[in-house]
Amino acid sequence: MLNRRSFVAATLAVAATPAAAQTSGQAAPWPSKPIKLVVPYAPGGTTDVVARMVAEYLGQRLGQNIIVDNKPGKGAMVGTAIVAKAPPDGYTLLMSVISGLSISPTLYGGGDFDPMGDFIHVSIASTNPSVLVANPNFQAKTFKEFVDYAKANPGKVSYATSGAGSSNHLLGARLAQVISAELVHVPYRGAGPAMIDTIAGNVPVMFDSLPSAAPHIKAGKVNALAVSGETRSPAFPDVPTMKELGYPDLISYSWFGISVPAKTPQPIVDRLATEMQAVLKEPAVIKRWEEIGAEGSTMTPAEVTRFIQDEIDKWTPVVKASGAKPG
Repeated sequence: MLNRRSFVAATLAVAATPAAAQTSGQAAPWPSKPIKLVVPYAPGGTTDVVARMVAEYLGQRLGQNIIVDNKPGKGAMVGTAIVAKAPPDGYTLLMSVISGLSISPTLYGGGDFDPMGDFIHVSIASTNPSVLVANPNFQAKTFKEFVDYAKANPGKVSYATSGAGSSNHLLGARLAQVISAELVHVPYRGAGPAMIDTIAGNVPVMFDSLPSAAPHIKAGKVNALAVSGETRSPAFPDVPTMKELGYPDLISYSWFGISVPAKTPQPIVDRLATEMQAVLKEPAVIKRWEEIGAEGSTMTPAEVTRFIQDEIDKWTPVVKASGAKPG
């Protein structure tokens, strides 16, 4: 039995324990507050579509809200740079894209971040082909008719994209090279605004990632002329590929992933990678990806890192050879 002096000492020791824990320097378990997911394009495009689906299901698995923060500009480099400079604490994520990491740094002559050194690349959420869509009133109703019209009207055919430095910008530039035609690039601050103008007829055609164009194609607001994939998209089996139409050099895919600032603690990286794989196995996500012509990835962080380095090595000479300009 404790005497009074022993009881008081024991009570004081217990009472001191929480204070000692608070001053021990131990961080709260991650995540203990909402997380921000920076999207380097405006709302309405494929990047935003994928990001909001990921934010919903990843947030559920992490037990915290994930807030989508659209930061468009400079071929996705503005939003990408924001995350590069963010604290490496797991509370700022990047919806990484092919343009911001693999294309725009070369197109714009460098940036204020290192695509490899300033990030840890965690996951690839989806890959998808692009599609050439046309306003229904545009006289070209097929890809062949578009090519013939572009050749016969040099400098008079404009094409919209989500912005300078996007994979769709480069796809348009490559098409112009392949068919020896002069096409005029009209860059927007995201696929959403570009699609609005294409539907309105302010721009006759648009190169867009299939997921963001899909609902407009299904609604008949634009006509799909051809996709850039190796094979036809199961979501649109009646739309031919550029390859089967005689243009194998136009096979192109865009991708969307999750990256975090360099020096983010490894346990956080591991948790994000694990939960992203679980998200991509969610029946609702699988169904949504199928509907919009996207495909998930099972790559590990190490594999994602190698993949993005390969993409940089692939696109750097393409950008230089294309003669594409930022504006």
